[in-house]
Amino acid sequence: MISEPIFDNTEIAFSLKSDSELERAYFLFKMISIEPLVRIGTAATNFAIKAHLPIEGLIRSTVFDHFCGGVNELDCLPVIDKMFEKGVSSVLDYSVEGKENDQEFDAAMTTTLKIMDFAKEKESMPIAVFKPTGFGRLKLFEKIGNGDTLTTKEQEEWQKVVSRFDAICKRGKANDIEVLIDAEESWMQDASDALVREMMQKYNIEKPIVFNTLQMYRTDRLDFLKKEHLLAKEKGYYMGFKLVRGAYLEKENERAKDKGYPTPMCKSKLETDTNFDLAVAYILENLDDISLFVGSHNEQSSYAAMKLMSNMGLKNNDDRVWFGQLYGMSDHISFNLASKGYNVAKYIPFGPVKDVMPYLIRRAEENTSVAGQTGRELALLTKEKQRRKLL
Repeated sequence: MISEPIFDNTEIAFSLKSDSELERAYFLFKMISIEPLVRIGTAATNFAIKAHLPIEGLIRSTVFDHFCGGVNELDCLPVIDKMFEKGVSSVLDYSVEGKENDQEFDAAMTTTLKIMDFAKEKESMPIAVFKPTGFGRLKLFEKIGNGDTLTTKEQEEWQKVVSRFDAICKRGKANDIEVLIDAEESWMQDASDALVREMMQKYNIEKPIVFNTLQMYRTDRLDFLKKEHLLAKEKGYYMGFKLVRGAYLEKENERAKDKGYPTPMCKSKLETDTNFDLAVAYILENLDDISLFVGSHNEQSSYAAMKLMSNMGLKNNDDRVWFGQLYGMSDHISFNLASKGYNVAKYIPFGPVKDVMPYLIRRAEENTSVAGQTGRELALLTKEKQRRKLL
């Protein structure tokens, strides 16, 4: 895609890893590459946590420390500061999943607000994030998306969800921090999209503060992007979108099959990749209206975006374009992009070890199921280990 490939430079990619951290990363990805081992490990970990066995120390020193920044925001500071020295910003992601009541939803909101105030004074943390189902029940989102009649109690419950969204977006505007709102399962997404649109109309008047997330493995998302753009132009507000490929493929296909409706998923990885790249191109062509966060672990999509930016005469550090990857993965993309002056942010999950386990298990399963991802990490880690031996 570009004349000079940059993502194979492992010296830059792993410059923050000590030899022992490099060995740990290699060991972890080696384990994740063995699918039966992931299944057994997942079952054993779930059992150990439920049985209150003392395994948190083991988890903390291995998989947790590789994929998470710490147990709270202060715990993450050394990671945030180290990465920013290399030009990589941080997005602290409170990765506690599967909560179901107002008390827990309020706690997630309070934590997110706290992070945003913590980030206000730090140049290294220009972006905040939250997950819709961190602030409200998935079933409630689903019911609203279906247009079902809510009970009085459910209406009150939904107003609390709206208030939580609003509190975060309002703080984002006050603190000048962009707010990325994650996408989740397709059957809850319509209600979330409508609420995010409402927040954009309210807070994106001067510039994009609120960003929605589009999962491009869905066949309808490119059309959705174009329709949202037309509406925003008509109503006079800016937009922000984070583009990702998607994280619930098997779950989506299984549900569609069980319930007898056509899957909303693309039929192949190639179709998803094409969708993703078309959406990137569409936003880059409309940067005056829409800001872009390219959430991708795919080298070719990153090269394609870089080439488009260059062809359009955009500066590498144009503040309307960001690239992002997850902490503990694809360092060869993040740190090499940053070394060339692009805006890059790592998502840094954090939270109590026990509460973050569902996230970590999902991450391990995802690495196992995504073709080539774990093998690529292992190849790069091996290359860097060999390079260091020759020093």
